Amino acid sequence: MKRTLLKWLKRIGWFVLILFLSLNIFVVLSGRFYLYKGVYYTYLHGETSPTIYDLDKFYNATVKAPEKKEPWKFNLAKGEALSSEDLKYMDTWRTSSFLVVKNDKIVYEHYWDEHHPETVSNSFSAAKTVVSILVGIAREEGHIKSLDEPVHKYIPEFSGKGKEKITIRHLLMMASGLDWTESGKNPLSENAESYYGWDLRGLVTRQHAIREPGKEFIYQSGNSQLLSFIVEKATGKDLATYASEKLWKPIGAESDAFWSLDKKNGDEKAFCCLYSTTRDFARIGKILANHGKWNKKQVIPGEYFDEMVRNPEMTTEEGVPNTRYGLHIWTYVSNGHPVYYCRGIKGQYIIAIPDEQLIIVRTGHERAPNVEREILQQGDTEANREKIGHPADLFEYIRMGRVIAIKSADK
Repeated sequence: MKRTLLKWLKRIGWFVLILFLSLNIFVVLSGRFYLYKGVYYTYLHGETSPTIYDLDKFYNATVKAPEKKEPWKFNLAKGEALSSEDLKYMDTWRTSSFLVVKNDKIVYEHYWDEHHPETVSNSFSAAKTVVSILVGIAREEGHIKSLDEPVHKYIPEFSGKGKEKITIRHLLMMASGLDWTESGKNPLSENAESYYGWDLRGLVTRQHAIREPGKEFIYQSGNSQLLSFIVEKATGKDLATYASEKLWKPIGAESDAFWSLDKKNGDEKAFCCLYSTTRDFARIGKILANHGKWNKKQVIPGEYFDEMVRNPEMTTEEGVPNTRYGLHIWTYVSNGHPVYYCRGIKGQYIIAIPDEQLIIVRTGHERAPNVEREILQQGDTEANREKIGHPADLFEYIRMGRVIAIKSADK
C-alpha cells in the first residue's frame, strides 16, 4: 500500500513538472510573457480574474481633481430604503456600492465590506464612455476635424490590408471589423494581454481588418484603445491630463481619479481601468442626464451628445437591428424613457435617466449575464426584444433606483 502510494505521488510529481515545463515553453515560443504577470496577480493572490481593487498592481496616471470642489448635496431618506429582498440581491452579485441621485441630490448611498465613500475602484469598461466624451470634446475644439476621418491619419502605423477604410466613427460604433478577441476569461485573448501586457500601442495597431467596417456591432476593447491614441495625437496631451482638464475639473470632482498604465510612463489602459470614487462616477451620470451639462456649463458638446446617444444603423452579433449602443455608450428605453448608461464587466454601472433626473451608480465584483434571445420565449414583445444584449441586473438596479427616488420624495 505504501509503495503504491509513493508510485502515485511520483507520477503526480512528474506530471506537474512536465506541465510546468510545457507551459513555460509555450509562453516563450508564443511570446506571451504577460501570462506570468497575469498568473502572479490572480492565482498567486487568491483571485481568478482581475479585481476592482487592482490599482496598486500597475503604474498609473493621475486625473487631477480641481482645487475648488463641488460637493454633492444630500436628501437622504431615513432608514433603509431597500427591501431585505433587494439587499439580498445586492449580495448575490457582490455589490460594493450603490448610490442614487435624484434632482441633483444624493438620496441614497450604501457601501459593503471594505468599500466606503473615499474608496476608488476600477470602472472597467465604463471608462470607454469617458474616452468617447473626450473624443467629442477634441472634435469641438478642432483637434479632430471629423468623426469620419480615417484612423491612420492620426495613427500612421494603423494601415494596410483594409485598415485604411476604418474611421473614428467606426471605432466609436464598435463596428471596426477588426479581429480583436473580446473575452474576460480567455487568458490568450487580446483583453488579457491588454490588461497585463506592456505594449498597448503595438497590440492594437497589429490588429487585422477581417470585416467591412460600419456594418456590424461587435464589442471590442481595442477600438477604445485606438480612440485614446487618436485623442492624444490630436491634442498633444496624454489621456489623463486631457481628462483632468476637460472633464474631471469642469464637473467639480471631489477626488483625484487614476488611470492604469501599461508600463512606467506608458499608455493609459483607455478601454478600462479608470479608478474613481462612487460619488465622482455619479458626476458622469449627471452630465449624461443633462444633455452634456454640469449645471449651466456645457461639458460634452451638445451636438456630439446627440450623436453619442443615437443608435447607428447596423446589425448586432445576434443579427438584430442595433437599439442598444450609441457612440461608446449603452442605450435602453425603460417605460418609455431613454436610459443612457456606462457598464463594466464586474457590474460597474453609471445609469442616467434624463426624463426622471435620476442617476444610479452601482459598483461591485460580479455582473449578471446578458439577456439572450431566449427571453422571447416569455413573449415576443417589443419590450422583451429591447432587453436583448443588456445584463439582467441592469433592470433591477433601475427598478431599485426608482423605488428609492419615490421614497425620497415622500419624506
